Amino acid sequence: MIALPAGVKVWLAAGATDLRNGFDGLAALVQTHLAEDPFSGQLFVFRGRAGDRVKILWWSGDGLCLFAKRLERGRFVWPQATHGTVSLSAAHLSMLLEGMQIDLFVLDRLPQPLDEHVVDSQAYDSPRHSKAKR
Repeated sequence: MIALPAGVKVWLAAGATDLRNGFDGLAALVQTHLAEDPFSGQLFVFRGRAGDRVKILWWSGDGLCLFAKRLERGRFVWPQATHGTVSLSAAHLSMLLEGMQIDLFVLDRLPQPLDEHVVDSQAYDSPRHSKAKR
């Protein structure tokens, strides 16, 4: 994986995204649906409807980068919410891209920006998480 700058913010876009979108389409989604600046240096991660593909949009300082990954088996863990974002650390992004189940109890402790577009990490669909909240 490409090394990310220290302190970079990673945002998962909740819900399914039409991954036929490229640089311009995803940058427009960042601006209109997430109310963020796609040229800010933050990473914006989108998942397709089937859940086996993701695209990451990132401004590297001199141009937009678009990364894609498809899992041969399984699905990427994603929030149940249909809109908004969830903030992740670069380490959690790395785990997500490896197809791992992210520890939701660690995510609960991540500082969340005060933003109307942020979805609580409790929106993740995980049997482990729902048992812990009972």
